[in-house]
Amino acid sequence: MGDSEAPDHIGHRARLRARLLDDAEGLADYELVEYLLALAIPRRDTKPLAKALLREFGSLAQLISADPESLRRVDGMGEGAIAALKIVQAAGLRMLKGEFRDKPLLSSWDALLDWLRADMGPIDVERVRVLYLNSRNMLIRDELASEGSIDQSAIYVREVIKRALELGASAIILVHNHPSGSPEPSRQDIAITRDIAAAAAKLGIALHDHIIIGGSDFRSLRAMGLL
Repeated sequence: MGDSEAPDHIGHRARLRARLLDDAEGLADYELVEYLLALAIPRRDTKPLAKALLREFGSLAQLISADPESLRRVDGMGEGAIAALKIVQAAGLRMLKGEFRDKPLLSSWDALLDWLRADMGPIDVERVRVLYLNSRNMLIRDELASEGSIDQSAIYVREVIKRALELGASAIILVHNHPSGSPEPSRQDIAITRDIAAAAAKLGIALHDHIIIGGSDFRSLRAMGLL
């Protein structure tokens, strides 16, 4: 087949690639997804699938962060296409984490918040994470402490403190998300924060903050005077 007989989407893809290399900011979200999918599905017009995915998940951020099982339920999404989306998420999060990985977290607060919002803001299940820090306030370990239903997640004071001692942590930061999109702390959030702060202080471990992520917004219990 000569160039004049090539399917329409082949020429369109070449034009899209040229625009991507010249001015990526000018591309619509569906065009970014379309080209990304084209790398995994080279012999298919991926524009309809890209638009269908954005309709299904609501935004580019939610699509990229969607779990593989949810993506599999969309007609036309094979393992290669799913992997293409997830590699973008992994690369983006790694770049954000690189902004503070080898620095004291308290002096890289904005970079930390950017990473947490990108990682936890779009997910629809409540998760609690604990960041364990050394005496220089550098990250030792980032661990998932619990994963609950859409409106409930449990965190156990004893387990958090025990893990801090195992890691030799001098300080901790609690992080969890509200899938509802509102980052406002509940009474339970405030109570568990104070329980962990009191238990940690008895062992010389500082609780620097409890950050609640809601969509692209967040609340710091310390900044709110609740810690």
